[in-house]
Amino acid sequence: MKRKWFYLIFLFTMSLIIACQNREGMTDPGEEELVKRAKEIHDRVLTLDTHVDIEVSFITPEFYFGRNNEKLVTLPQMEKGGLNAVFFAVYSPQGPRTEEGYKKIREQALEKLGDIHTAIKETHPDRIELALHPEEVRRIYAANKKVAMIGMENGYPIGEDLASLKEFFDLGCRYITLCHDGHNQICDSHDSRKEPASIHGGLSEFGNDVIKEMNRLGIIVDISHMSKQSMLNTVRLSEAPVIASHSSCRALCNVSRNLDDEQLLALKENGGVIHIVGINFFIKKAKFPPANVKDLVDHIEHAVNLIGVDHVGISSDFYKKRSCLDGWKDAGETFNVTLELVRRGYTEEQIAKIWSGNCLRVWEKVEGVAKRHQANN
Repeated sequence: MKRKWFYLIFLFTMSLIIACQNREGMTDPGEEELVKRAKEIHDRVLTLDTHVDIEVSFITPEFYFGRNNEKLVTLPQMEKGGLNAVFFAVYSPQGPRTEEGYKKIREQALEKLGDIHTAIKETHPDRIELALHPEEVRRIYAANKKVAMIGMENGYPIGEDLASLKEFFDLGCRYITLCHDGHNQICDSHDSRKEPASIHGGLSEFGNDVIKEMNRLGIIVDISHMSKQSMLNTVRLSEAPVIASHSSCRALCNVSRNLDDEQLLALKENGGVIHIVGINFFIKKAKFPPANVKDLVDHIEHAVNLIGVDHVGISSDFYKKRSCLDGWKDAGETFNVTLELVRRGYTEEQIAKIWSGNCLRVWEKVEGVAKRHQANN
């Protein structure tokens, strides 16, 4: 009797194994149709990543923009993943708030800006072009080229000279992240770097002047990396909408770099946009299993549910592979983000807003504020 039951159980188990193996070899028609629809949408929408760090070696043999190599964003990867437009961020680490410190970091920032222009204008002008205005983004995209834009991460290179803003603007810089990790001359950072939690009480007096001048020139104010008080001061002061170029939601990942719900609501009131960032430790604190594209879209959904789809965008902050998400480890995997949005039921119109429409709308409004200022002078 025992042998009979053992034999029956064995047959049942083997039939389940065979069924599962056969199932793995089959294609789910529903999934196949969903992927097909997502690819069609991805091909039609303008995909824009608002934050990719660059190094001083941007066009040296270590990082030749046209080649596939160990870097995370190259032209071949952008083409493979259907990533159409990128804000290349001129990153400056925070240093001493001294005349010598400002001079040194300004020279480094200018070198990086020059590298971006060289890479775009001299190496592959037939494949990528620099956009200085939102309408140029659309024109270049329509010409079937990749779009490059320039941002600056950390206002530290501005020093204490407002005239620096015009210089950086003339070199193509179209947004500035007001600080990075560590307080600077403009505002308090989310990360005090062993200094008191606040040295300015949010924005400094010079920081107030910086925001006003950015509004006048038409530079987008970026509030990523700021302390909460600095961020709230900024959205209340700025005449133009602001962005968080690479931040996520604190309600889902409680780290100081992310925005809490009060900040998200303040951003909505300002008319701005949070660009959810694909960095694993800003998406999920737990390391196992590692953060993935689904976790990224959880943050997108939290923001959409709280402040609306008109105030949410996407950024990668591609820099080092160890910080990237499973499923979005480089620009070549960009489609996976669209696929997950389609899987969650987002429409093509909503996806187009999240990928680029909201960012371009803010940029247009920033330029509108600048035109009003300049017309009155």
